[in-house]
Amino acid sequence: MEIKVNYLDNLRLEAKFDDFTVIADQPIRYKGDGSAPGPFDYFLASSALCAAYFVKVYCQSRDIPTDNIRLSQNNIVDPENRYKQIFKIQVELPTDISDKDRQGILRSIERCTVKKVVQTGPEFVIEHVESIDADAQALLMPSLASENNTYIPGKDLPLEETIANMSGILANLGMKIEIASWRNIVPNVWSLHIRDAQAPMCFTNGKGSTKESALASALGEFIERLNCNFFYNDQFWGEEIANAEFVHYPEEKWFKPGPNDALPEEILDEYCLEIYNPDDELLGSHLYDTNSGNVQRGICSLPFVRHSDSEVVYFPSNLIENLYLSNGMSAGNTLAEAQVQCLSEIFERAVKREIIEGEMTLPDVPQEVLAKYPSILAGIQALEEQGFPVLVKDASLGGKYPVMCVTLMNPRTGGVFASFGAHPKLEVALERSLTELLQGRSFEGLNDLPQPTFSRNAVTEPNNFVEHFIDSSGVVSWHFFSAKADHEFVEWDFTAQGKNSNAEEAAALFSILEDMGKEVYMAVYEHLGATACRILVPDYSEIYLVEDLIEDNTNKALLFREDILNLHRLDDESLEALLERLEDSDSDDYTEIKTLIGIEFDDNTAWGQLTVLELKLLIYLALQQFEEAKDLVEAFLQYNTNTVERGLFYQCLNVVLEVMLDDELELDDYVANFRRMFGNERMDTALGSVNGSVRFYGLTPTSMKLEGLDRHLRLVDSYKKLHAARAKVAALSS
Repeated sequence: MEIKVNYLDNLRLEAKFDDFTVIADQPIRYKGDGSAPGPFDYFLASSALCAAYFVKVYCQSRDIPTDNIRLSQNNIVDPENRYKQIFKIQVELPTDISDKDRQGILRSIERCTVKKVVQTGPEFVIEHVESIDADAQALLMPSLASENNTYIPGKDLPLEETIANMSGILANLGMKIEIASWRNIVPNVWSLHIRDAQAPMCFTNGKGSTKESALASALGEFIERLNCNFFYNDQFWGEEIANAEFVHYPEEKWFKPGPNDALPEEILDEYCLEIYNPDDELLGSHLYDTNSGNVQRGICSLPFVRHSDSEVVYFPSNLIENLYLSNGMSAGNTLAEAQVQCLSEIFERAVKREIIEGEMTLPDVPQEVLAKYPSILAGIQALEEQGFPVLVKDASLGGKYPVMCVTLMNPRTGGVFASFGAHPKLEVALERSLTELLQGRSFEGLNDLPQPTFSRNAVTEPNNFVEHFIDSSGVVSWHFFSAKADHEFVEWDFTAQGKNSNAEEAAALFSILEDMGKEVYMAVYEHLGATACRILVPDYSEIYLVEDLIEDNTNKALLFREDILNLHRLDDESLEALLERLEDSDSDDYTEIKTLIGIEFDDNTAWGQLTVLELKLLIYLALQQFEEAKDLVEAFLQYNTNTVERGLFYQCLNVVLEVMLDDELELDDYVANFRRMFGNERMDTALGSVNGSVRFYGLTPTSMKLEGLDRHLRLVDSYKKLHAARAKVAALSS
């Protein structure tokens, strides 16, 4: 994690990280103002807070109340060496807690991350740099980019060279990539989480059988998502980008809808139109992109090459964003390497969907076959030893597809996790299934797995597949665990043994889709210095339903974004119109506004927690429509997931409205005790909200210029780095 420090007045310091700001000071006796804890005080507190966190996690998992648990820490300083200290952590527990849980709570404190880092002894590197922001790879571990040559199946270059190349590409873009966490809970299964230190919402996860392969995986995924703009999906990129020479890519084209909002003739082809517009209900306005919101320019469309005849077909960027998420994206050392990864992921997800929705039973992989892969078997056995039964299944559906499955069962909770992996090599597909299973997970994290079901509706419900796609947290059918398989086991192999194996394997995967009668469309992106591609297989690789283009399109943000960002400037007529659109929209009342309009608000602000329901409530207050406001205040309090402070404010507002709307009650008779209950500040805010002196409580003013929205501006700045790199390449090639 990158922590940037700024100097304030006197000895006060400001540390900024993620969306947080921490102020440190020194006591008056050390010439400070005593306005905040000192740096060392924060260090001591971090240890105690970390210990308390692990106690809380232990108790929550066992439904043990923490109301009467107390924890304290004292540091005992050696009189002869003040840098040698003992941290004594004491826990006071209620008498009714069992001896087993007492020991469990004490053991949980041993897991404290701060404690373990201090005990291990962190290494400090202190150095001078010309620019902190320009030192783009300062947070990657240099030991993982050595001069060794480690080759793994599927990679056309050694891991070390792959890591060095991708790190260099990110450095040239000015992106500082940091490793936020590592996981290695069983042998030969590594995963890590990396992110852009300056825009932490840009992150990826990597997995592999070694540290090096996991890092290469994470960096490759990061570059793939940069190339395909995935980090910035659904988000507003600002007015500067919206009016730039290009918005997404230099090769994009803009087409305006025809008469009566008809689809432009220049987009898609007949094959795609039969899939995306079967009932002629899709309109041009459905395909405006939400990222620019520039409907005057038309429909932003991106060129893809049709694999069957190499013809160029233009796909609206909106259609891709709405239906495909990250499916079918990859970066590689070569185009063929990227193609194999793309197509493997497409098969993995499509076959997984077919298996889960079809409630299929897969054949077990025989033990003698597993024995051929001892490193994979070691990881599986380690899970079994921890009390998690593991099923290893052939998901090729009789040798038709290059897919494997590893399923973990948790007898403690009754939950299961079916993890799929795909690659032309069975060994790689199997390894990917196992590493995907444990990517970013601890043993405790395996307690959150969903339970199987016999309900066909629960399994086939469209959102279940979306959950499986996002983090494999969807449900599976109990039929999956039958001893009677729907297919025979096949020890399949889609590989070619020639020198250009990735190219041959890509051809083999393309041929499977061709035999299925599927058209394939591909875009290749090399603007950023890496080879990346995006492959679309209509009616096969979509994640969301095609109907969402009409019924739940992300560009509905364009109906609300400008007015919501200009909320404080709207007159009553404009507020009424916005309220009417919100009431008429299909958005659930508990949809977050940041999702609705594509703005990355800071989660720690009122904007970050704001829902459609609360926004409507605040507009009713501003319009002095108190009965409608009162109904929504009650709904808010009934289902409140906002902050405690926000909840208390609405409790206060609720009783104020209750009195105001009752003809037999006088507010003046209750104000004194309302103030005693809720405090003067909260009461003044509630009264101001009804008399009009306080409007849109907690929502700081902003506009389409995004003033004060630092988190979103960091995301836009991140995208501008890509935009500048693409513009430079376009200028050189023109």
